[in-house]
Amino acid sequence: MNADTVLLHPPDESTFSELYREHALGLTRLALLMVGDRQTAEDVVQEAFLGLYRRWRSLRDRDKALVYARSAVLNGSRSVLRRRRLPLLGAHLPPVWSAESEVMVGEDRRQVLAALQRLSSRQREALILRYFLELSEEETAATMRVSRGTVKSTTSRGVAALGRLLEEQQ
Repeated sequence: MNADTVLLHPPDESTFSELYREHALGLTRLALLMVGDRQTAEDVVQEAFLGLYRRWRSLRDRDKALVYARSAVLNGSRSVLRRRRLPLLGAHLPPVWSAESEVMVGEDRRQVLAALQRLSSRQREALILRYFLELSEEETAATMRVSRGTVKSTTSRGVAALGRLLEEQQ
């Protein structure tokens, strides 16, 4: 079945378009931090919004559409990484688009990003959602589909592990 037959009754275009305009860039950043390349990150976000669009009419609580989109991006990123069969300790850094941007990123940031990739996938996801996307514990828990307590403990362990990894690099 193609997309045209699934979307005979499209969602409220203005509400859906507003959600996309307001959050597509942030979700692309999330995917980029997870998968490491811009094109794949954009594809993951497009797939997430397509899935949301197809389910829009059946959503009980449209206020949770952003949570659905974040979870879909996170799950799509996980799928990409599984297909790539990347080891957990692989240093998969976001791309650099020019020599000038390489210098601008700075050594500290590159070290943090490299260390972040060495964390467990759950710790990496929690830290990216909490500190790079600046989500609350509740929003992070909803996105990861875990309890708030799990977010707190995973974040705490992730920060400690990140600190140890950064100390090793000194």
